Amino acid sequence: MSNIDSYRRKFLGGIGAVSATTAAVTIAPGVFLREVQAKPADQPVSSKVRWGMLIDINKLTDGGDACVEACKKEHGWGEEEHSNDQQKAQWIRKVTVKEKLTGHEFSLPVMCQHCETAPCVDVCPTGASMKRDDGIVLVNRHVCIGCRYCMMACPYKARSFVHETLVDQKWDTPRGKGTVESCNMCVNRVDEGLNPACVDAAPEALLFGDLNDPESKISKVLKQFGGTQIRADLGLNTGVRYWGI
Repeated sequence: MSNIDSYRRKFLGGIGAVSATTAAVTIAPGVFLREVQAKPADQPVSSKVRWGMLIDINKLTDGGDACVEACKKEHGWGEEEHSNDQQKAQWIRKVTVKEKLTGHEFSLPVMCQHCETAPCVDVCPTGASMKRDDGIVLVNRHVCIGCRYCMMACPYKARSFVHETLVDQKWDTPRGKGTVESCNMCVNRVDEGLNPACVDAAPEALLFGDLNDPESKISKVLKQFGGTQIRADLGLNTGVRYWGI
């Protein structure tokens, strides 16, 4: 049995034992998040929910470094040795933007934007790139053939190709050489009623919740204050929105 098959068995075996929890954190003065709920273990993922994230870059004092480190710790990427730094995994990365005219500079974390109309899903020849009914975009590494069409299709450069043999993997994040990977919105945590790791790493700046629920905090905040999509002109209806860009 290959290592990835072993991790997959452990992963599937652990999904059944989930418990519903809630968390209350302050996102902004007067704005609290207490809405993440695990689905019952005997029920499939439903399109009634669409998970999304709002990132206020003005409250990211480190520009997203804590989010990147939390993601690495949660999913075990970023420690592989590469002969070329450009081949390193980047489930989430810190991007610095500078406006040439004014010199204004800011940084923000960029990851898979979990598009409603995901280009990566459209071009995948095997169905490895897929979108769950709740809006989370994933890669099935057991079906991925490493063609990297999805990497070329993604306008956010959010996907990486695994060039090296992997060791010491996380049991709930199976990875494999010769496959593509990207942010999965910490689906392993979300299905247990927890926030994604990056949200817990910067709770003052990141808000996570159900975009389909008009009573959820994230929906109310977006309705009142709005939120910016990266490359909104593409019409992808991203699940990740920003303030301050």
